[in-house]
Amino acid sequence: MVKNLVTTKWTQKSQFETDNPSGYKFTMFDKSQDNGDVVGFAPKALMLSSLAGCSGLDVVSLLEKMRAEVAEFYIEVSGELTDEHPKYYHKVKVDYHFSDVNLQEDKIQKAVNLSITKYCGVMEMFRRFATVKTEIHLHKKEV
Repeated sequence: MVKNLVTTKWTQKSQFETDNPSGYKFTMFDKSQDNGDVVGFAPKALMLSSLAGCSGLDVVSLLEKMRAEVAEFYIEVSGELTDEHPKYYHKVKVDYHFSDVNLQEDKIQKAVNLSITKYCGVMEMFRRFATVKTEIHLHKKEV
């Protein structure tokens, strides 16, 4: 069983520094507070980034194995928070965007579906507390 440990330390005001099992650190803060010039991330938004990163890594790996190259790939994730405290994402939309001259739609669909249904653990975690909708967008590039 794999275990991860992160340590998050209060540094000042509404700011925390956290590490990652990879050894890198970054700052999290309350975006509603004045944090000056500090570059950091809001914790709830990081959850959306984690969802995109987890699924994106799956999709890229699967497309590579299927020999289905794309020129561009990005994921947009939007989340709707509840009105009442504790506020959490109860609706999430994940939009997968692919661009290339020759898109292999069947392979892209298969890779995304495998990520969504089988491989992305963050997606599964989100399903435990949110309605998650997904959509694939194919953008054909001109030669």
